[in-house]
Amino acid sequence: MDAVPEDHVVLVDESRRAVGLAPRATVHSRDTPLHLAFSCYLFRPNGDLLLTRRALAKVAWPGVWTNSFCGHPRLDESFEQTIERYAVHELGLNVVRIHQVLPDFRYRAEDASGIVENEVCPVFTAVTAEEPRPNPDEVMDQHWASVAEVESLVQAAPWAVSPWMQLQWPGVLDALRNAGGRTSGLAEAGRA
Repeated sequence: MDAVPEDHVVLVDESRRAVGLAPRATVHSRDTPLHLAFSCYLFRPNGDLLLTRRALAKVAWPGVWTNSFCGHPRLDESFEQTIERYAVHELGLNVVRIHQVLPDFRYRAEDASGIVENEVCPVFTAVTAEEPRPNPDEVMDQHWASVAEVESLVQAAPWAVSPWMQLQWPGVLDALRNAGGRTSGLAEAGRA
């Protein structure tokens, strides 16, 4: 078997079965293959949500506001391990109460430069009591917002956030409502 590149993505077929690996740096292009990813919405214990603005050096959607963080699991890495790894790498913090809210989310989107995102991308929530220390290669700005503020932003200016956040937000909001609007309740709802 060929050596596995350290920073890679898992390629998947239409049935979401793993069919190979590719170095992460080579995947996002105008002809992006379907691959596995995740999105995470990070809450404070008081219910505020962390929005981040993607660094200008990002290949896809540079400078765009989005959910807290996203990434790609490595071969044989659980989503929980991936989320913990990315929280440290991108935001310099630890997370708890990781909960999957949209297990079947998939999207394809093309940015203004022609770069395509083509991902099977389960969506998670998590909680932190820490303050972010963003990696400037990943995040150029951050803002803690109430769920109501985020809802207003997505409704009034959907073009101001990433296309995956636009598509994911209604499901995340439904999960919050089903948990009674409590971040801790949302995390616990999946364990009951």
